[in-house]
Amino acid sequence: MVEPYFADEMVTLYLGDMREVLPALGLVADAVVADPPYGETAAAWDRWPDGWVKALDSAVPASATLWSFGSARMFLDHAVDFVGWRHAQEALWLKRNGSGPGSRDRLLKVHEWAYHWYRGRWTDLHHEWNREPAGAAQAMRGGDTVRKAGRAAAHQRPGRETVWTDDGTRQPRSVRVVEAPSVRGQKRHQDEKPVKIVTELVRECTPPGGVVLDPFAGSGATAVAARMSGRRSVLIEADERYCEAIVNRLQQDVLPLGTS
Repeated sequence: MVEPYFADEMVTLYLGDMREVLPALGLVADAVVADPPYGETAAAWDRWPDGWVKALDSAVPASATLWSFGSARMFLDHAVDFVGWRHAQEALWLKRNGSGPGSRDRLLKVHEWAYHWYRGRWTDLHHEWNREPAGAAQAMRGGDTVRKAGRAAAHQRPGRETVWTDDGTRQPRSVRVVEAPSVRGQKRHQDEKPVKIVTELVRECTPPGGVVLDPFAGSGATAVAARMSGRRSVLIEADERYCEAIVNRLQQDVLPLGTS
């Protein structure tokens, strides 16, 4: 039996390599939100953990969903690791500032990818986006406009006809321009993600009251995001320094449950 490094009613944190810890937990998670090392720098911590996607098999059901942060290079280099999972969609997080040293022969990187993978039936999985306010033209119409059912387009499967109701909101777009506070000054983790970004992914794939797994806990952003949105989380982190930082963060951040 693996003992938690920390546990309360909403968060359970384990110390160790997720490939070793996860099979020993007997866990069944509803979804996974991961931020693995991309394996793109000379930093000692930035090493791609071979077999981590396969290790998820011991903790997620046959129908499962996985959101993974990464770069286009990372996903291309390790495409074989995701065999058995189907690509669903991707979100592009547009950051306030660039990352990495300045260079005259490369573009300044100001974005991060989050790729959505799933297996099983899409309709069996939880999906929940917070809808956005519509544009000015829709707002002027006042909402509640109903468009008649339209025929499915030629490239769509039969039965895809939809009835659209203008309620003044729209489905979020794949490019996420999110005004999130900078995390650079926090110094909790060298690759920390803003909670606001992570919260969107946790809500999308995890039902209320469900369990989201983060196999690379890092700064603990997934734990905070899950607690804020009324989800439970199981985290695994290989470096004890970051486990300590996560515990301190959870004890300092007083956040009401069920809020976003």
